[in-house]
Amino acid sequence: MLRNAFEPWHLVLIIVACVLLFGSKKLPDMARGLGRSMRILKSETKALKDDHTPEQPAAASAAPRTEATTAGH
Repeated sequence: MLRNAFEPWHLVLIIVACVLLFGSKKLPDMARGLGRSMRILKSETKALKDDHTPEQPAAASAAPRTEATTAGH
């Protein structure tokens, strides 16, 4: 049914439609904005993945706390 979803002429038609709708001066700005958005999305997803990984081994976090270390909290 969807043997070849996108053929080369589909992509050409999409590009022509974008140029007609937005003009050739707006397209580089839009592409730049899209690239910036993708970089931000990539860095945010990487930060989320890093948040879920343990930073220290469990033995180090299980050390007993003294009154000197808990007084500041």
